[in-house]
Amino acid sequence: MLVQSFLEQSALKRPDKTALVCGGEKYTYAEVNAMADRAAAALTSGGLAKGDRAVVFLDNSIEAVVSIFAILKSGGVFLMVNPTMKAEKLSYILSDSGASAFIGAASRAGVIKEAIKGSKQLKSVFIVGETIKSDAIGRPFFSFDEIVKGSVTKPLPCASIDADLATIIYTSGSTGRPKGVMMAHYNMTAAAASITEYLENTADDIILNALPMSFDYGLYQVLMSFKTGATVILERSFMYPFRIIETMLSENVTGFPIVPTMSAILTQMEEIKHRSFPSLRYVTNTAAALPVSHINKLREFFPSASLYSMYGLTECKRVSYLPPEELDKRPSSVGKSMPNTEAYVVGTDGERVGPGVVGELVVRGTNVMRGYWGMPEETAKKLRPGGYPGELVLYTGDLFKTDDEGYLYFIGREDDIIKSRGEKVSPREIENVIASIDGIIDTAVIGVPDPILGEAVKAFVVKKENSPLTEKEVMAFCSRHLEDHMVPKLVEFTCALPTTDT
Repeated sequence: MLVQSFLEQSALKRPDKTALVCGGEKYTYAEVNAMADRAAAALTSGGLAKGDRAVVFLDNSIEAVVSIFAILKSGGVFLMVNPTMKAEKLSYILSDSGASAFIGAASRAGVIKEAIKGSKQLKSVFIVGETIKSDAIGRPFFSFDEIVKGSVTKPLPCASIDADLATIIYTSGSTGRPKGVMMAHYNMTAAAASITEYLENTADDIILNALPMSFDYGLYQVLMSFKTGATVILERSFMYPFRIIETMLSENVTGFPIVPTMSAILTQMEEIKHRSFPSLRYVTNTAAALPVSHINKLREFFPSASLYSMYGLTECKRVSYLPPEELDKRPSSVGKSMPNTEAYVVGTDGERVGPGVVGELVVRGTNVMRGYWGMPEETAKKLRPGGYPGELVLYTGDLFKTDDEGYLYFIGREDDIIKSRGEKVSPREIENVIASIDGIIDTAVIGVPDPILGEAVKAFVVKKENSPLTEKEVMAFCSRHLEDHMVPKLVEFTCALPTTDT
């Protein structure tokens, strides 16, 4: 099965069913599929061939959803990137992936122009939104809006098979350079099948997604909804939580995915407990474990909903889930392996360890990535021989233990990646930016516990003796050069960084 078949099969079975609610507009499966067909024809005409990469630089929107399926229908590989990404990092991803097509918003024309100016391999650019002059991005482009509103185009034949790449998800790496996680069609369809199985998703579900689609947790809400023929309500962010709550009530939402940042905000909204959510069937959490106090509050606010604590990582999408009926018995557990996946803990010798022993989590299953794009050495560190001839399993780099019944408990990470706002943050990448500020001698970035963000980014900075640089100036510089979730919340000046003998 190919990922685009999620949309195509639902459009065939339920053409008039509402597939997507976004920006106050509702779109049926037939409408979304027709728009994706037209966009796919335009991408192909623009030079996108089978296996070519195409970058989608958009906020959560109908255009973003259509772009994904259009790229897949063309036989291409889609790359969803954070819409707050700055030009330097965007340029790196374009170059590293060798992208031949780009879809971006007119509102980000300045960033786009800077990012694509050196991209010689880029064959076509599509712009969404208001009319702008061609020199606004430095090269000719197509209007995405005009394409999707054009005349009906017959579906294009797609030569892809499920072993072909469907997406590359760029995630922060410990080297400071983003790593491209390669996911084939079979990886994504397997993950979607397993998750929708334990969540018991059906065409009757209405899922509210306020997570960015550049975050795989947000992306899969759309994919899984389309797989089951459900309806997804796509919000741009969780910036206005009261509006989200009103939407949940007015649209009879049945599924609500969150991250700890969102739960921290929700648990402070005491007004919720005076509302009734009879349609809400489940709430899911991943990215980082929820504090037990948050779990208790959410269950108080949404008494009729099942709460799923889950664990996953981009390299395999999802690993485990805790059945809601186990929540009272083991609230700090992230459960057991999801369907069609096996997860186990090994020691430093690679052998499986018993209950209560801390070791590295290893994952095997068809949801495990194909590897890192253009990084064979990094791939070899993560994908190693398994228990069967020719099998490769994923060494996660995360420390876990199990209890006597085999339930998993997250202990910590072997590397120094920070998870803030549900997103992975590379300290090295932030350090590189801070170190480029005039007057800075040295810097170190760490994650510190934060009740709202999960982990807050904190920068320790050593500046020159007479430098007038302030904490606010460091944050402002980072804000100009980094995505929002990577900007330090805390900056502390220090005379020197602690060092070891080496």
